[in-house]
Amino acid sequence: MHINFAPPSSGTYNNAGSSRQLANYLEHEDLERMEKGIYTDGFFNLTDDNIYKSKVIKDIDSNIGQLLKTDAKFYAIHVSPSESELRAMGNTEQEQSKAMKCYIREVFIPEYAKNFNKKLSASDIKFYGKIHFDRSRSNNELKMHCHLIVSRKDQSNKKKLSPLTNHKNTKSGIIKGGFDRVNLFQQVEKGFDKLFSYNRPLAETFEYCNTIKNSSMPNKLKTQEKEIFFADENMGLQKSAVTKIDSNTSVQQINTTADKQNNNNSTSFTNKSTIQNRLSSLFSILPLATDVSLDDNLQQPNLKKKKKPRLKL
Repeated sequence: MHINFAPPSSGTYNNAGSSRQLANYLEHEDLERMEKGIYTDGFFNLTDDNIYKSKVIKDIDSNIGQLLKTDAKFYAIHVSPSESELRAMGNTEQEQSKAMKCYIREVFIPEYAKNFNKKLSASDIKFYGKIHFDRSRSNNELKMHCHLIVSRKDQSNKKKLSPLTNHKNTKSGIIKGGFDRVNLFQQVEKGFDKLFSYNRPLAETFEYCNTIKNSSMPNKLKTQEKEIFFADENMGLQKSAVTKIDSNTSVQQINTTADKQNNNNSTSFTNKSTIQNRLSSLFSILPLATDVSLDDNLQQPNLKKKKKPRLKL
């Protein structure tokens, strides 16, 4: 899961003024899909679907009490699942869209509220979401993702909330509370896995990706060793399960119906595919055979031909 807080800019993501420009941008895909007769999905919030763009703009732009002209009035957040995560969310665009809304409402926004350390709940956050089904910069076959417009002020229009602050849990001074983005990423990842019963590979976890990207070399090596260990362990468990099944197979089990045989073949194919994926991950960090040069001393020596004796006349 890739979560990105879009940096303020002078263009679409200019958050010092009205949210109209961003709302217009988020609706552009709908017009293209409607012309082709393809399924579209309107704006949504914590409780409602298919909200008009005009209501979104009015609600965000009016919730700016005590903010200065140059202050941020809202924040834009991108929530982009990986291809494997999308497959866990459903088989069709409608199913994935419904699942994404459920994830935003039940996992992301509640965790977003908690991370301000101000005893806030999901109902205190004023936000609107928009599902997009195309992502031109992605190589994934499945490209559905979600854009969020989140107000700088809470629902009561009294508390200022900034997810971009560098404070995390300040208890004294002018700024109290803060926002822990690392904790947010970890918690929403756990929430996703629980909500969709998703068995996340180690290499897909935020902890792994963050370590590989930002940590020191010793920590990177430890993390990679951990990945190899889990890959070996999973392969061992799969082999053990296959051996146990084989040893307990009786003549009656072999002579089962065709339907059961088809199910066993499907399961076997899935296990083989999983093992192959683990081996691919394991071997990707090992040197290729072509990279290893032979020692000159191991080369076969040239044998001298013996001279034939000359015949005396």
